[in-house]
Amino acid sequence: MSELPRDLPVWERRAVRLVVRDRAGLVLLFHTRDPDHPRLGTWWELPGGGMDPGETFARTALRELREETGFVVTAAQLGPPSWRRRASFVHRQSRHVQDEVVLTVRLDADAPDVDGTDRLDYEVEDYVGFRWWPVPEIVAGRERFYPGRLPELLPSFLAGEEIDEPFELWS
Repeated sequence: MSELPRDLPVWERRAVRLVVRDRAGLVLLFHTRDPDHPRLGTWWELPGGGMDPGETFARTALRELREETGFVVTAAQLGPPSWRRRASFVHRQSRHVQDEVVLTVRLDADAPDVDGTDRLDYEVEDYVGFRWWPVPEIVAGRERFYPGRLPELLPSFLAGEEIDEPFELWS
């Protein structure tokens, strides 16, 4: 792992990210910002979040999806956690260091609307929008994404490849 900046208190955790696909194969991304760090601008990120004590990857995925989108799915709609990564980024007043897994979720609807009623307070402030993206537009995208290598790794991940991504110092 590369040297972490000594800019903020470090918070280590395990997390789950979700590649949410609708019936047509579009991918849900949140348009995001961090009000405490306006220099970061905005970016597009996969839904997901930290694991609570005792949670499995699947339980975290189901909880985070419901909280952030309002979508209620079953564990049978989740793919395996076949993309593993370690990343660091600043968020609010701490530096997160996360061991993440990424898994897929397949919805039985076309580009459903997102319901953010159950979001945490900071998520309400951070998420400024969402969009259902065709995979080729993510791959060719010139936008900023989290994970940073999403455009590069998404096709392999969706093809079922196991991915062990090296450490990413995202911000």
